[in-house]
Amino acid sequence: MNDNIQSRQLLSELEGEVIALFVRMADVLNLPRSVGEIYGILFISSHPLCLDDCRIRLNISKGSTSQGLKILRSFGAIRTVYIPGDRKDYYVAESSLRKIASGFASEQIQPHVASGHERLERIRDLLDQHDDEQKKELSEKIDLLENWQRRAGKTLPLILKLIGSGRDG
Repeated sequence: MNDNIQSRQLLSELEGEVIALFVRMADVLNLPRSVGEIYGILFISSHPLCLDDCRIRLNISKGSTSQGLKILRSFGAIRTVYIPGDRKDYYVAESSLRKIASGFASEQIQPHVASGHERLERIRDLLDQHDDEQKKELSEKIDLLENWQRRAGKTLPLILKLIGSGRDG
């Protein structure tokens, strides 16, 4: 079947709704739309899909498809499967919420928490350049930021544990 015929294969209403759900989730997580679309089509598909399958079914560019697959692989939301006799990479959606959340957190959230710690150290150093009148008020605000930072560092593992304690289907 050539690309033109395949591209005319419309997504079923069910596929469209599942994809829309994941597009919304991608939007909430500040990820590109294509990431939600690709995860959605892989999630609802009954068989592994290659890059071209995703691109054609979703009618998105090869660049968006490639980038979306790369992002999804980076946090473990999809995995590559081997299809005997085929040289292409095929993908399936990971269905374990714990694995996906953990991968997302380690790739997207934890680096920001870590860089926030370094930035707060730099802010503390810059505080020394202010006069005593401003220092007290600014120091209190920096204390508050450091408290938020500590809480984020402690809360993230707990959230991941809670997500993982539910039944992964």
